[in-house]
Amino acid sequence: MKKILLVAAVAVALFVRCEEEKNPFAITEGNIGPLTQNTQMKQLDSIFAQDSIVKLNPIKGAIDTQGEVEVYEKGGAKLLLISPYDESDPTSTISNVQVFDSRYSTEKGLTKASTFKDVKANYEIAAIENAINSVVVFLKDTDLYLTIDKKQLPEEVRYNFNQKIEASQIPDTATFKYFMIGWDAGEPIEIQEGDI
Repeated sequence: MKKILLVAAVAVALFVRCEEEKNPFAITEGNIGPLTQNTQMKQLDSIFAQDSIVKLNPIKGAIDTQGEVEVYEKGGAKLLLISPYDESDPTSTISNVQVFDSRYSTEKGLTKASTFKDVKANYEIAAIENAINSVVVFLKDTDLYLTIDKKQLPEEVRYNFNQKIEASQIPDTATFKYFMIGWDAGEPIEIQEGDI
């Protein structure tokens, strides 16, 4: 009788575990919530069926999710900005995702609302690029990169665009201007000066 109860308990536990939904706000390698590196733009309507999708670059005669789009919860909270590799191709996969909602979180707890102290405590920095108005921080072995406004940096590094900026020059309290996931498919991520 004990064996039957034990088998039944294990079966119920496995069933419950299989039925649990994945965290819709989890950021893992190759995924952000329900999106993966292989998600095509034309699939966004069904993936975000409970949310609102707003086309940013209207293309005449294009389907709703062709080109860059923003995703909003039905309540109005802005969740994501999703950019395809090819704006004119609805079968294009996603190149970049900008995260607006701080519920999206990595396994190490990094969110849009985190600070640079959280980055240093949990990640190795692969590179820091000095741009005109900000610095872009790339995290090693992840799809993540962060943009920090130079207004948060010490004055001696704000105005020299050629200076190499070290992690030690970025204050622990620095917040993120942009919290990004980049699926570059082996190609270098190009950051436009107008975007930074």
